[in-house]
Amino acid sequence: MVAGRTPNKTLWTVVALCGLSVAFDGYDLVVFGTTVPSLLAEWQIGPAEAGRIGSYALIGMLIGALLIGTVTDWLGRRWTMIACVTWFSALTALCAFAPSPEIFGLLRFLSGIGLGGLMPTAAALVVEYAPRGKQNVTYTIMQSGYAVGGILAASLAIPLIPAVGWQTMYLIGAAPVLLIVPLALRYLPESLEYLVLRGETAKAEALAARLGVAVPEVARPEKRSWYSSIRELARPGFRAGTVLLWLASLCALLMVYGMNTWLPQIMRQANFPLGSALSFLLVFNVGSIIGSIIGGRAADRVGSKPVLVISFLLAAVSIATLATRPNIAAIYILVAIAGYGTIGTQNLINAFVTRYYPVTARSTGIGWALGVGRFGAILGPVVGGLVIASGAGFQWNFYLFASVAVVGLVAAALVPLSPALAGERLREAINTELKERTA
Repeated sequence: MVAGRTPNKTLWTVVALCGLSVAFDGYDLVVFGTTVPSLLAEWQIGPAEAGRIGSYALIGMLIGALLIGTVTDWLGRRWTMIACVTWFSALTALCAFAPSPEIFGLLRFLSGIGLGGLMPTAAALVVEYAPRGKQNVTYTIMQSGYAVGGILAASLAIPLIPAVGWQTMYLIGAAPVLLIVPLALRYLPESLEYLVLRGETAKAEALAARLGVAVPEVARPEKRSWYSSIRELARPGFRAGTVLLWLASLCALLMVYGMNTWLPQIMRQANFPLGSALSFLLVFNVGSIIGSIIGGRAADRVGSKPVLVISFLLAAVSIATLATRPNIAAIYILVAIAGYGTIGTQNLINAFVTRYYPVTARSTGIGWALGVGRFGAILGPVVGGLVIASGAGFQWNFYLFASVAVVGLVAAALVPLSPALAGERLREAINTELKERTA
């Protein structure tokens, strides 16, 4: 962690650029859900096949999170992030020209590789530059870009798809290359922790002086390869927490991708028109933004674990209650709470995981948690499509996602305190005592 207070200009430059990048990750998540009804009609495919196509991008994200998330701690965070944004932006735009479901699925898979690598890289950069004691809320503010992208996709889909077709939604995916990459090349700083770990002390000192921050005190290992950080995840003290956090991430991402992919179609099954069904998707993502910021502040004050448990509980209760088909006002409230209980919960997991491991495994830890979690993301659209294709009532998808939330709740409740967090708390206690003595 950077010693001292990070100047606001430096902090918000990192948060803004990472948040904008993550916004298009969120856009990509929701854009498929908004175009599913159009794809079903144009290519004459069924819900089960659409669910499989939706999972292709998630398989790519799994590969990207595991591979790119691991090598980021070895290659550097700045250039990795820029490369990921360029890659997924170009591939998403090409989806608009896909002549068949097969080509469309392939392009979605390839774009997913870049998307999978983006999240762990952005997470590590933001947590590094976040003020001490405000890592959770700083991260969730950045990560709210994810839901902003989802809101953008849902908002644009309502007027654009009927007017100009679903292809326009994917052409908009080219925006990051034009908007974000030039700004990142000019303003996004490299990780100081990475430079110190690589032994590039002179570069770290020059960058720290330009940014107005202190060079972080990071113990440099004598010899380090690209896979060294993977081994740290299974070290004694981290092993049980690693598995439980992977399970919690899997549950949260299954709900996130299942709900975002199928919520419009589920609501149409419940006899809501398309415009109204898409508005539920909009409320779902708005709820996640508001809830994430509140949850992040709470996590900084009382700790991540209890807030995660409550978040999973809110997801389970709100989603299960949707199955009873309450009145329209209650539905909107429950959908907003479910947005926080799913997307917001995953945001809190990401912040927790990024701090759970030592600096040398920060990107790797979040990369592997998201990578394993992508199995849940892959299952979400597929299982949701199978439930719809089975002819079962719309309630059964809600029961399914609520049950997954209960499993995530148990996993989060069992996560033990990590040695890294224990050491961080000890250092904070010592610093507080020293300040009191010198006051």
